[in-house]
Amino acid sequence: MKGKYARAICTALSLICFLSVVDPVSATTISDLQKDVKQNQSQLNSVNKKISGYEDEQEAVEEEISDLDAEMVALLTDINLIKDAISDKEADIAQTQQDYDAAVAVQEEQYESMKIRIRFMYERGDASYLEMFFGSSGMGDMMNKANYVEELYEYDRGLLEEYKATVQQVADLQDTLEEEKSELETSKTELEEEQTYVEEVLAQKKEEYENYGVMLSKAKQEAAAYTAKIKQETAQIKKLEEEERKRKEEEERKRKEEEERKRQEALLAAQTSGTDAESEDGGSDEEEREETPRPSSSGGGKGQQIADFACKYIGYPYRAGGTSLTDGADCSGFVMAVYQAFGYSLPRSSYAQASAGREVSYSDAQPGDIIYYGGHVGIYIGGGQIVHASTERTGIKITSATYRSIITVRRIV
Repeated sequence: MKGKYARAICTALSLICFLSVVDPVSATTISDLQKDVKQNQSQLNSVNKKISGYEDEQEAVEEEISDLDAEMVALLTDINLIKDAISDKEADIAQTQQDYDAAVAVQEEQYESMKIRIRFMYERGDASYLEMFFGSSGMGDMMNKANYVEELYEYDRGLLEEYKATVQQVADLQDTLEEEKSELETSKTELEEEQTYVEEVLAQKKEEYENYGVMLSKAKQEAAAYTAKIKQETAQIKKLEEEERKRKEEEERKRKEEEERKRQEALLAAQTSGTDAESEDGGSDEEEREETPRPSSSGGGKGQQIADFACKYIGYPYRAGGTSLTDGADCSGFVMAVYQAFGYSLPRSSYAQASAGREVSYSDAQPGDIIYYGGHVGIYIGGGQIVHASTERTGIKITSATYRSIITVRRIV
């Protein structure tokens, strides 16, 4: 009951924590939102590490439970074997008791027969012995009769000793069997005590496992809350960036309209004055605007080299668990293989890669940076795009960097 109450309390606390973390976005500027995202990313990373720790500890407890289960099976097997041995020993003891009783009965019968013979001879008295001796036909006959009497005594005594020995032998065997039975019962008691102890430890470990489950549930709710907050803030950033882009486009449109209006006024003034100098100036201005270089999304340096190298494998296959740039790779395997080609060693999993290098904001992202989305990674190539091993259907391809909520941006070079 205590365990149930504890789990209920933890669940309630988790819900309270969840509700306290997910609140409406209050920041209104991109800069403030980026700060909030960075803070929430830090909190999410901390919670994810906590989750990883809980999972490792829960897995260790699960292994202990498995070992205890195996030990319990062995104990129960030993206890059952000892119970069978005790039953067999009790049967042996019962048979020995029968043998003992039979031996004692034969001994008592022989003893009674011997007493009758002895009593008969003593009741006849010395006269009977004298008659037996004097009635002998000779010295040899008398000696034979005397020897017969002696042999009769020896025979009776020998039989009695033999039966006494048999009784003692059976009694000794019975004592031995009783001792063996006692040892088996002692072993059975010890095993049952050990069984009780293992059952207690097993129950404790199972409760500990359930507690880790509660803590994992709570931590995952926290992670979900931070992820939802980051997603909400990222969407807000994207919205503000889109509004900013439209505002700048509108300003640029108005600026060009104003320039065109001024140019038309200058042309009209030139025509009015009979000269086309202003018109030539206007043509020069147009040529100057046409020669203005367009902004490029690509930069230089090692990061750009990594981005360009990664783009060479666009169209190559996606393969779960793969790390080959040509034969197939999953998202983290693709990122690891690309960086490996430049001499950088990265962890294998996407979650571990989310902690590699150093964190930068998305607004400062450069080609070659790794973008982690929660269970997925890609390589930023500039211009708001990433190259990544997407799915088995699409393979390695280019996608908008904000197609999912960004958890963190990591710079390796």
